[in-house]
Amino acid sequence: MSKTHHSEYLKLEEVYIKSAKEAFQSEEILEKEWKELNYLSKPDFTSALKEYENFESIFKQNDIEVYHFPSNKNVKMDAIYCRDASIVTNFGVIICNMGKEGRIHEPKSQLEEYQQKNRAILGQIKSPGTLEGGDVAWLDEKTLAVGYSYRTNEAGIQQLKGLLEPKGITVLVADLPHYRGKEDVFHLMSILSPVDKDLAVVYSPLMPIKFRNELLKRGFQLIEVPEAEFDSMGCNVLAIAPRECVMVEGNPITKALLEKAGCKVTTYLGKEISVKGGGGPTCLTRPLVRIG
Repeated sequence: MSKTHHSEYLKLEEVYIKSAKEAFQSEEILEKEWKELNYLSKPDFTSALKEYENFESIFKQNDIEVYHFPSNKNVKMDAIYCRDASIVTNFGVIICNMGKEGRIHEPKSQLEEYQQKNRAILGQIKSPGTLEGGDVAWLDEKTLAVGYSYRTNEAGIQQLKGLLEPKGITVLVADLPHYRGKEDVFHLMSILSPVDKDLAVVYSPLMPIKFRNELLKRGFQLIEVPEAEFDSMGCNVLAIAPRECVMVEGNPITKALLEKAGCKVTTYLGKEISVKGGGGPTCLTRPLVRIG
């Protein structure tokens, strides 16, 4: 058994999260920030804490070691979606530079935590480059897919390539559509969730043809999320082991398709912590180490 950071589906051993208590802080903070950060509506603080407690318990029940990003007065409620501020590689952490203005302080706050824990830093994405972790997904040990989006720009992608290509990593670019525009949260992982070496959950209507064909060429079977379950986070699926999945409750068609493909699916109520902010279980986690 070997350990790696270059996987979205191998058995998860260690993960970082940012709890609803630390990110949302209070009803007053939520009331102040939810509109400017483009949430569907204001999350209820008490309900969010209960939802998050249930979400975190999934990791504990599966013997996954959980680390917490601490409270930081410089970041806003979006910090709960902790995947976006950094990318973890076998060569060290890449600190991102956020494309969403309200989140610009999150990478520095994560950098401080990584440095305090003596975790190796490979590099940082610098302006004018932007790059968010939700636009990045490992397809295999040597291939990292990155979405060109309103959150991740050409300069950010070139810096990412500069860090990883000399180390033998292929960076595969997927050009994402305009969809709902600059203010919407739309990442590569809004339409792609690898859950095994040859199985991925996708939303094909918004998937670039060239990138979708590349997945098929690589032997991926595609679980097609229906239109009715896209906004409810049906495509945002976290693998905690091959074909062992965590997803937001309320996506029965996608859940059934995953189970038909041999997956074990655990759901959590995510009305406050996921649906309102557009961030499912992959967004809520920064996986560190997987084994396989």
